[in-house]
Amino acid sequence: MEKLVNCLWFDHGEARKAAEFYAATFPDSHVGKTTKAPADFPGGKEGVELTVEFTVLNRPFIGLNGGPEFKPNESVSFQVMTEDQEETDRYWNAIVSSGGSAKESACGWCRDRWGFAWQITPRQLTEGMRDRDPSTAKRVMEAMMKMEKIDVAKVEAAYRSEEANA
Repeated sequence: MEKLVNCLWFDHGEARKAAEFYAATFPDSHVGKTTKAPADFPGGKEGVELTVEFTVLNRPFIGLNGGPEFKPNESVSFQVMTEDQEETDRYWNAIVSSGGSAKESACGWCRDRWGFAWQITPRQLTEGMRDRDPSTAKRVMEAMMKMEKIDVAKVEAAYRSEEANA
């Protein structure tokens, strides 16, 4: 049994739908055990699906069908590190095209249809922002700040700008 598992709150009946979407979208992901409510609870009846265990990219989660009282916000997000533009596009497009949104997002952030925030982050962006040369890191960050979905070619161009002048 895992010592630490993130529990995500969903509206009634949405936890399984989300778990199935995540399992179909990301590798090393699957839907696991479910728990039915053994008794009535605030907003729910005995016998309804209360929780769904699932993994995303080998990370364990529990989806709780808790009802409409609580909504996700950007104070917690899921950052998925990608290797290239193809992988970035695949995850971003899957999230946004399945009822999610890129509206009002920037810097690689998007929302899934359940309201959870995702940061689809190419490795090149992280490496560029961690560069030892502050001017290189600044150029990469400034390029990122103009993007919704991260464009790897533009990140790499911002990174190389300084190297061309060296």
